[in-house]
Amino acid sequence: MSNHNNSPLEPRDDAIYESHGLESDASTSDKSSPEVKENIVITSGELGDLAEPDEEVQKSYWPWVRRVKVADLDAIATQRSVFDDPAKAQFYLPRADHENFKAFDISERWTYREEQKVRRKTDIRIFLWILVMFFGLNIDRGNLGNAVADNLLDDLKLSTNDYNNAQNMYRIGFLIAEIPSQMVGKRLGPDVWIPIQIMLWSIAAGGQFFMQNRAGFFACRFLVGLFMGGFIPDSILYLSFFYKKSEMPVRLALFWFTDSMSGVIGSFIAYGVFHLRGVDGRAGWRWLFLIEAIISFAIGLASFLFLVPGPTQTKTWWNPKGYFTEREEKIIVNRVLRDDPSKGDMHNRQAITPKMLWQSLTDYDLWPVYAIGIIFEIPGSPPKAYLSLTLKAIGFSTFHTTLLGIPITVFAALNLLGITWVAERTQQVAIVGLLAQLWILPLLIIEYTSVQSLSHWGQYALLFFLLGQPSAQAALVSWCSRLSNSVRTRAVSASCFNIMIQLSGIASSNIYMSDDKPLYKRGNRQLIAITVGTIVLYALSKVYYLKRNEWKVREWNKLTKGEQAEYLANNQHLGNKRLDFLFDT
Repeated sequence: MSNHNNSPLEPRDDAIYESHGLESDASTSDKSSPEVKENIVITSGELGDLAEPDEEVQKSYWPWVRRVKVADLDAIATQRSVFDDPAKAQFYLPRADHENFKAFDISERWTYREEQKVRRKTDIRIFLWILVMFFGLNIDRGNLGNAVADNLLDDLKLSTNDYNNAQNMYRIGFLIAEIPSQMVGKRLGPDVWIPIQIMLWSIAAGGQFFMQNRAGFFACRFLVGLFMGGFIPDSILYLSFFYKKSEMPVRLALFWFTDSMSGVIGSFIAYGVFHLRGVDGRAGWRWLFLIEAIISFAIGLASFLFLVPGPTQTKTWWNPKGYFTEREEKIIVNRVLRDDPSKGDMHNRQAITPKMLWQSLTDYDLWPVYAIGIIFEIPGSPPKAYLSLTLKAIGFSTFHTTLLGIPITVFAALNLLGITWVAERTQQVAIVGLLAQLWILPLLIIEYTSVQSLSHWGQYALLFFLLGQPSAQAALVSWCSRLSNSVRTRAVSASCFNIMIQLSGIASSNIYMSDDKPLYKRGNRQLIAITVGTIVLYALSKVYYLKRNEWKVREWNKLTKGEQAEYLANNQHLGNKRLDFLFDT
């Protein structure tokens, strides 16, 4: 049984239908009841020139591994899709004003060799710069931990509660900006809005060089969060223009792998910059904020050059030939729309209306993933936020504290890639996420019951494995996108999920409190309880989507073939509520 997406249809003239090899309304005697050959599973009939879905083709996701293991790389790689059934294709065409409409062609065919070449080229020209921009985000939002290791709190006469509140100010700014930023980005286009965001938050981050008190600390952190809000959902939506659903999770995993690696690079930068303490009478952490803000601002400026609106809009004043040839543009467009026709239901400069926003916000079928999003990271967040303070408290120096965070970061990053691969390989996001919680549960119990009896290096080893928990974040973000089944919901759901992550951060920053230190017994009890709750929530979400799919199949099969065709014609606007769309579980 397959998931098949649909897109709202605008009125089209006969020429548009004929250009895609379909009968026009004028030439169809009974358009309301075309023949429907199959129920739920929408496949093509006898199409000998199309490739059958192959196990290796479907499951080789890693970009550095040979993705297609076939005897003949020059064989046709075009996969079967709903467009190969003339009776159904008319209900799934991209809208006539879609930016890539002219490149879309149902009859387009390409080989495995061509597809590999295009995918590699897209990774280099598009995805690589997304990673560079994400690096710019993470050095500015992740350097606070390093600054704390250089006595920021003591220099500004702040407490750990002030540190928690500053983190909350950052998250509140992030929350406020998430959906408005996505709305602006959808109207202007990510290629325009993302560079503006980067430069704005770089200016705010550089302002931390001048902080003198608690008020300035709070204000700077709020502005950094305000201007960063929306960057991640905008970037995810942008990547969806170029990649199939099966190709997104590993790239999102590399997205957050870059987050971790930027932490490593940031630690080395901090190690060097902290030696500037005393230059011009300034603390080392002040120079850290300024230098890394300059780096991210330069990335923002360069992003105006390297980001393009979409696959068929890559020609610029400095690159008049564009990123792709006309042939390559057709391959990208057709492979993406064959994989997910719902990506053709809005163009890339089309604003999300208030009605669309409300429809997306009230989409209850995404609420289980949002619920997971608000709690799944909490168990590891307080120990991570307090890592520098903890290491210093048990006797490590500022420089050793900075360096000891690097192995933990690398271990967590590798586990992130591993769990994403397992989730995609098994197609069991909920179960794999549940297992990730089982990883951290016994470690939290040890932290609660026995940490005081461990040596300094024993405590470090415990933190190493606790904070190295495999994060299911990339798999969950991809899952959220797959469950959306429309561009407007995909754009909003990415923001909503990120809002849940920030709410999670606010909650987690209020678990380790000053009156509970140094062992944080009360806080660790809360973390254990939340971990158990997250395990239960993953299991309930799995059951929910299975039951929803069972209901959809049952209702669809109650319809006659003619009624099924009429349903397809009249319910293109329903998104993931369509009976012919099934949820991944």
